[in-house]
Amino acid sequence: MKIKSVGFGDPAVQSLVAENLRDLSERYGGNGDDTPITDADFTPPNGDFLVAVDGDRLIASAGWRRHGDDAELKRMYTTKAARGRGVARRMLAAVEASAAAAGCERMILETGDRQPEAIALYESAGYVRIPDFGYYAGHPDVLSYAKPL
Repeated sequence: MKIKSVGFGDPAVQSLVAENLRDLSERYGGNGDDTPITDADFTPPNGDFLVAVDGDRLIASAGWRRHGDDAELKRMYTTKAARGRGVARRMLAAVEASAAAAGCERMILETGDRQPEAIALYESAGYVRIPDFGYYAGHPDVLSYAKPL
């Protein structure tokens, strides 16, 4: 498996993002996530988008975009076939390293209460709850976390 930076608008990346949104839609309904995101959000130095590649298949993604002095984690996803192999933990470490290299002080994120595997990953990686922020601030299902980089 290789982790690399890619353009968010790449068709293969967008296919993986669509799979992620279908997964979120199954958990929460609607479109899965209505947070406004553009290709520019993940353009260095204000962000980065990473994928894990296994052979010729994209199996995971994670991006960050600048949020003041912080980096906001977005579109963290591992395909069902790749789960349980430590891929998500490696992606999280890679996206944290990318944001730290760009000078960000912390990684912040929003997740939902119907994603127990994500919550377990973040908490085991040192993330702690913070006041809600961003697009879903104030929504009953949202959980916000942060970790110093």
